[in-house]
Amino acid sequence: MFKLSDSLLLFFLIFSLSYNLIGQKSENFYEIIEAISKDRIKEDITILANFGTRHTLSDTVSKKRGIGAARRWIFNQFQGIAKECGGCIEVSYQKNYHLPDGRRIIKPVWINNVVAIQRGTKYPNRYIIMSGDIDSRISDPTNYIDDSPGANDNASGMAGTIEAARVLSEYRFENSIIYAGLSGEEQGLYGGAGLAKHAIENQWEIIGILNNDMIGNIEGVDGVIDNRTFRIFSEPTPANESEKTRKSRRFYGGEVDGISRQLARYIHKTVKIYMPEMNPKMIYRLDRFGRGGHHRPFNDVGFAGVRIMEAHENYNQQHQDIRIEDGIKYGDVIEAVNFDYAKKITAVNAINLASLAWAPPTIKELSIGGVVEPSVKFKWTKIDDKSIAGYKIYWRETTSPTWDNSRFVGNIDQFTLKGVVIDNYFFGISTVGKNGIESQVVFPNKVIR
Repeated sequence: MFKLSDSLLLFFLIFSLSYNLIGQKSENFYEIIEAISKDRIKEDITILANFGTRHTLSDTVSKKRGIGAARRWIFNQFQGIAKECGGCIEVSYQKNYHLPDGRRIIKPVWINNVVAIQRGTKYPNRYIIMSGDIDSRISDPTNYIDDSPGANDNASGMAGTIEAARVLSEYRFENSIIYAGLSGEEQGLYGGAGLAKHAIENQWEIIGILNNDMIGNIEGVDGVIDNRTFRIFSEPTPANESEKTRKSRRFYGGEVDGISRQLARYIHKTVKIYMPEMNPKMIYRLDRFGRGGHHRPFNDVGFAGVRIMEAHENYNQQHQDIRIEDGIKYGDVIEAVNFDYAKKITAVNAINLASLAWAPPTIKELSIGGVVEPSVKFKWTKIDDKSIAGYKIYWRETTSPTWDNSRFVGNIDQFTLKGVVIDNYFFGISTVGKNGIESQVVFPNKVIR
């Protein structure tokens, strides 16, 4: 009677499992994409722009004008979503008091963030965050009186965050999702800094931050019109890493393989699979040249975070007094927002939030070896979770921006990848759930001697 050898049997078992994981239906992601509503996003952007100004230092008492009215409206939107889903979302304010800073905060002010948490069923203290900014500004960053509609910057990102919450509240996830409206961005990234500090104080385990800042413009100041491309900004390595880690990188590599860069690659891959009509463009820098966004305060303290935004900015519509000058219209007004495009970028966020919220945890330690050998050795500590199917090894050429090769190796804690020379590639490992969804890739952080 014919009998398979143990090694051949193992190969077929792994191949079969890998095939089943890859072949599992992904209908939920397509449902999420279809559920995102352009009309709701348009309505929300319009309402936010019609508060007149949302400057951080503006009126907090009026029911119709100023940042106070705007943040209460955002709070109520999340409360309404929570009511619809039977209390699946917890809504609160997270606030910090700031005295004048000699720059853009010219009077004492409370920086109030709106935080809506959709608790995970298995890992409630693990969070993937989507954020938009509540505040707006015009030419003078200290002018909190005059109209500053901030339709694209950043009512678009805030409306997208609210819409993602509406759609994803219909699902249940293993990890928690936070939908955040952050204030004080234009005055010095104060809202993000406050929430990042709050996360550390409460020992949150942050999967990553998707900061959405300007997701509604398709016509650049250079005349380029593009309604499919968007940018993902990510820093190469954590800003707070140790000197020992920096020194070891000279010998082992990883200059572009920090946790934020892996998050950017994850988003890029997810979009390519489920929204192939879109063109995600990874930008290998923290943010635009000399400028900043609300993912940076999270990066500063070691959390993974990226900025998601339009590909072609129109500077005539950013931080500008509303006016016509030499025939050119200036100002961040509602007429310049493309709602179809804002819907697409919102969908990009929603499927990545869902994927990361359904994904298993990443491994904490990954050792790699293979000096002067025709193979690469890996060792890692398995995660104690019965919903994990196993682990997948990824590798790419050192000049490639994406993980181009992979091999599912099963639910084991070590593996030797034969026929691959360690000198010519970079490597990483993801955790694969039985639901077919993967975690981000983890870059090696130890060496097998």
